[in-house]
Amino acid sequence: MSIIPILKGLLLGGSMIIPIGAQNAFVINQGIKRNHHLIAAAVCMLCDILLITIGVFGSGSLVNEGDLIYQFLIWGGAIFLFIYGAGSLKKALKPVDSSTEVNKNEAKKTIKLVILSGLAVTLLNPHAYLDTIMILGGASLQYMGIEKLKFALGCMLASVIWFYFISMLAAKLAPILSSIKVQRVIDIVVGLVMWIIALTLVY
Repeated sequence: MSIIPILKGLLLGGSMIIPIGAQNAFVINQGIKRNHHLIAAAVCMLCDILLITIGVFGSGSLVNEGDLIYQFLIWGGAIFLFIYGAGSLKKALKPVDSSTEVNKNEAKKTIKLVILSGLAVTLLNPHAYLDTIMILGGASLQYMGIEKLKFALGCMLASVIWFYFISMLAAKLAPILSSIKVQRVIDIVVGLVMWIIALTLVY
């Protein structure tokens, strides 16, 4: 039994997921706070599996640049990422005492809020659709039958491994990364990355 389609799916899926983006920033942040971080990873992973399934077994041409749906995703995603980034930068600029209090309050974030946030950073992010439906869906066209299934499983496996890995790594390094100074740097980086992604979506 050939495992080449699985390996190709794993490598291509990893190349789509690993570059820093809204999902990675969200999962890492939850890991640092040890705030339902495995739930955050699971939400992002399950969303990816759904989108990969649509891309590979559905239509790779569901999203086209001329479609109104795509334009809605672009602008909706850009607005969401800008607000998300603004929230991170605002938190980073708060005084030390306030930041400490904020961190304590954030530890009480409910599972429901974590799940909703995970859904938002995935489903409101046009890059997620482009990576899974357009790119992975397009790459799957070279396969048929069981080979296509193997390719899809490889892509899904990349998502599972990556999100759980960064979630557990961030939680493991939480004592170091959760200090106020480090957290501020992380919040600034996350905020700027979200703004850069939002600008690239618009332009």
